[in-house]
Amino acid sequence: MAQRTKRRSRKRRGSGGPPRAAVSTRREQRAERELTADRERRSAQRQLGTVGERPPSPFGGLPISEFAIFAGGVSLVVGLIVGGGPALIVGIVVCALGVIEVTAREHFSGFRSHSTLLAAMPAVGLEVVLVAALGEPHQSSNRALLLLAVVPVFGAAFMLLRRRFQVARQARRARPPAP
Repeated sequence: MAQRTKRRSRKRRGSGGPPRAAVSTRREQRAERELTADRERRSAQRQLGTVGERPPSPFGGLPISEFAIFAGGVSLVVGLIVGGGPALIVGIVVCALGVIEVTAREHFSGFRSHSTLLAAMPAVGLEVVLVAALGEPHQSSNRALLLLAVVPVFGAAFMLLRRRFQVARQARRARPPAP
């Protein structure tokens, strides 16, 4: 008996391409829950970055710190163009005060860590006092003594500030600020 080739009729598809499987709403909800849980787990493990909203300024709605940073920057540039003098010193001081206010507010509220920058402030202050009292360190041994005094101050300040930030961050996560 001769074999007959069987031809199967193929169903023609619509112009939309391959048929789509029905998407289960349960599957979508489960995927969304897993994504949310994964995001929360990652945010609980992270140390850096921001959590919540930026802390409010102590000056109300006025951006005093930002104006101080801008004015200090302008004065600093003018002082550099003129060749130093009072404009340069005032620019550095005013800009530093604005930066310190913003970074301290964010750091101590647990919003963002600025441990390195804040720890550098007392270390630089000590360095300025030592250079003013002892004179310019021309020899390498004088520079080493300067570092011997400044580095422990920076290290101790960094450790204390980092610990304080971690406590503030934990409090911010446990009890987020009211809107």
